[in-house]
Amino acid sequence: MDRDNGPRMRVPEQRAPQRQPTDDAGLRFSVLGPVRAWRGGEVLPSGSPMQRALLAALLLRDGRTATAAELIDALWGDEPPSQALAAVRTYASRLRKVLDPQTLASDSGGYAIRTRHDALDVTVAQELAADAEKARAAGDRGRARTLLNQALGLWDGEVLASVPGPYAENQRTRLEEWRLQLTETRLDLDLEVGCHAEAVSELTALTAAHPLRERLRELLMVALYRSGRQAEALAVYADTRRLLAEELGVDPRPELAQLQARILRADEELARPPDEPAPAAAPVRPAQLPATVPDFTGRAAFVRELSDRLVTSDGSVMAVSALAGIGGVGKTTLAVHVAHQARKHFPDGQLYVDLQGAGSRAAEPETVLGAFLRALGAADSSIPDSLDERAALYRSTLDGRRILVLLDNAHDAAQIRPLLPGTAGCAALITSRVRMVDLAAAHLVDLDVMSPEEALQLFTRIVGEERINSERKAALDVVAACGFLPLAIRIAASRLAARRTWTVSVLAAKLADERRRLDELQAGDLAVKATFELGYGQLEPAQARAFRLLGLADGPDISLAAAAALLNLDPHTAEDLLEALVDTSLLESAAPGRYRYHDLVRLYARSCAERDEQPPVEREMALSRLLDFYLATAAGVYALERPGDRLVDHLEPTEHAGLSFGNRHAALDWLYAEATNLLACVCQASRPATLRRAVDLLYAALDLGESGANSKQYEAAALTVREASRACGDPRAEGRAVMSLANVHQLAGRFDRADREAQEAMRLADTVKDLLPICWAANARGIIALYQNRHADGEAFLTQAIEAFRSDGNRPGEASALCNLSRIHLATGRTPSAITLARSGIEIYDSLRHALRGANARYALGMALTQSMQLASATAQLNEALEVFRDSRQRLWEGMTLFRLAEVDIAAGHFAQAAQYSESALTVLRGIGGEWRRGNVLTVLGRALDGIGQTGRARVCWREALGIYEELDSPEAEAVRSLLAPAAAA
Repeated sequence: MDRDNGPRMRVPEQRAPQRQPTDDAGLRFSVLGPVRAWRGGEVLPSGSPMQRALLAALLLRDGRTATAAELIDALWGDEPPSQALAAVRTYASRLRKVLDPQTLASDSGGYAIRTRHDALDVTVAQELAADAEKARAAGDRGRARTLLNQALGLWDGEVLASVPGPYAENQRTRLEEWRLQLTETRLDLDLEVGCHAEAVSELTALTAAHPLRERLRELLMVALYRSGRQAEALAVYADTRRLLAEELGVDPRPELAQLQARILRADEELARPPDEPAPAAAPVRPAQLPATVPDFTGRAAFVRELSDRLVTSDGSVMAVSALAGIGGVGKTTLAVHVAHQARKHFPDGQLYVDLQGAGSRAAEPETVLGAFLRALGAADSSIPDSLDERAALYRSTLDGRRILVLLDNAHDAAQIRPLLPGTAGCAALITSRVRMVDLAAAHLVDLDVMSPEEALQLFTRIVGEERINSERKAALDVVAACGFLPLAIRIAASRLAARRTWTVSVLAAKLADERRRLDELQAGDLAVKATFELGYGQLEPAQARAFRLLGLADGPDISLAAAAALLNLDPHTAEDLLEALVDTSLLESAAPGRYRYHDLVRLYARSCAERDEQPPVEREMALSRLLDFYLATAAGVYALERPGDRLVDHLEPTEHAGLSFGNRHAALDWLYAEATNLLACVCQASRPATLRRAVDLLYAALDLGESGANSKQYEAAALTVREASRACGDPRAEGRAVMSLANVHQLAGRFDRADREAQEAMRLADTVKDLLPICWAANARGIIALYQNRHADGEAFLTQAIEAFRSDGNRPGEASALCNLSRIHLATGRTPSAITLARSGIEIYDSLRHALRGANARYALGMALTQSMQLASATAQLNEALEVFRDSRQRLWEGMTLFRLAEVDIAAGHFAQAAQYSESALTVLRGIGGEWRRGNVLTVLGRALDGIGQTGRARVCWREALGIYEELDSPEAEAVRSLLAPAAAA
């Protein structure tokens, strides 16, 4: 996560904004680094080291006067020069000219600096630290962390850098100790909020820098344990005990020993951060309402929110809350439950009415008011005829009373307005499928489906724990098939409860069939489909068409631009229709410009499309337009990210345009935001008419596979289109699909499978003379051969790839093969030619302004320079690559570059920094890149830890790496055994 690292040893990253005085024209001073002074944005000359020492001594007295004797003692200690007093006066005179007489004041033979309290960085840091302590005490850990990061961000290198004198030395020690204490506090907060994995890297470096500081060791043990690295956590304790015994002849403090014991017994409380205290729900209970359901489950946050709005401390305002959501989401159940809890706050009565707003004939406000007035004690003869007069009498009757009005199932705001009380002390709670955006002063609440835990709890309460406990997984499948919709869960549970011979698995199997799911979800007069039918029946024709067609797309949501393409409408018209569907709760607005269906509503929309969308070809045309939109846009992103690459010239043409972007960052934002939808479209379009475009969309979205963030989805899509291509007998589509699979396997470290797929891709492509997979398969086989130590094969494949790329005029592809060939030369001891080849690749990429692939080339060059011991140049190349990989969201290559930087630092003997890089690489590569790459990083981490004396942790890392290599039958296993051998022999 992005956060300032304060004084830590770290991989460079952007610092947090520093708190500065608000008066930009005033003086500012810093001592948490070099002693400096500014006026506005101008740096002022601070003079000689002794003059800076005087300035620092005055600044750190916080405005108090220092006598000449005190200043002489601060600057020279016990052995001042004979002219010390004259020197002090000279330094003070020079500083007064630089600053001004009002700032450096003479007082009773001494001196003082008079300035604003926030002009000195130490003072600002103290205030931030104090605010952080208050925020932590109040339970606001997030704000406390932010404040501490800001405080730590004020340090800028060594405190009082190059300032002489005993006073400066003492203050330097004090402030560095304070910085370390603040860092420990912030790390403690990191662990409290669950950022344990991110903290491991920093704590590894800090324990190396401060090996005898037991609190840091304690935090590192907790961070490792919560990251699932129990053995390493215990190894930290063993290293600490050994070090303390050798250096000081003492045992670890009791807290550290107790922590070891908790880890040994796998303490569950230790394994998770402290729970936030749950705010207490306000006890509220209404009176004249439908009975609340006895198995009401979950919804705690909504109960609190609505209760807090209904019940005010003094009854000085009238509260109106409008609860909206799709049919079956539990609006009425929740509203009745909240109203019952509010009972004691409304002792004068509670009114309830079902306004039948979802039906064809909604209740008339006049009729409702008549019923309300009679319930309030009005005689029939006193009830007027007109709506306005009834509303006026109703408000007059409520005046001075505390009454809660529950208006259930409202049609719109016009139906509601006459039914609202008019006086303070009363409250109204409204439920509707329509969001009451035009109801003045109403608090709007959108009710979503249940969480999985709440859904399972409701299902269990109805069915019984005995039947659920033995089939928990099947029960989870059932509630998931119900889309966590309360009505659907209640129906499914009721059916199961009424059939004692059914198991939960039987019900799960019935609901697994999406085409039959809605028909299965009915029991008695309850039916999910009937609930949705009420809303669909009220739509206008254009809205109904949009509802049907949008349901065809498989992605979890859809952007406005994609929806406009699918509907074949301009964006403004499409937005009007989609927002109308949102207002009716048939569609959800996931974020500005993004929309989604509830899973069951989507199934209903598709059933409507099959029933009502005529002719059927309209459905196929809608999905074809969506595929065109994604392919055209993804091709544009690829071209922007990889200028000069010929891949886009080999893609299938599209009839419908996509989006265009002004810069690569906006293009990448779109690609990663649409990743799941785009890959779902690939799978959905695996039909003969659209198959080739689907395969090419996968090719154009190559970044999704390479980054690691979406590698599993990408692999699933590649498998789908490969099988579809085989079934259709289309070798061109199959060759490209198989090539995509080869890339996936190679990036995941499954090299044997990757090579087989790449070989098959070359064979298929050769039968149809498809140059695209021929080029890239040869390139892939070359790098795979490198990983498998088949260097002669790799060189042959890469030479073939270079020739193929050149014949296609694909200079970026040629550069890629040259850089891969560089790595072959490096592995075979030809380091000078490896450097030359990598530089050739960089030259091509830079001439095309190809940042991303240029970073890959710099990665290769960094490796070659490391082997030639040009370590400073290697670090520069790898850091430049790292910046681009992060900017391009290529997490796989970000992690691997951190790993290579660790190798450079080990070669330079900088073991603490190497350990931090390795830890960062493990964090970035979590879940991506495959076990082989993880084994490589663990091996290097072990070497770094061994270098800083943490031998216990080093052995744990090597043993884990060895297990990985042995499982993969990887040649690296032998090298790791040799690392473990000396320890085993000892």
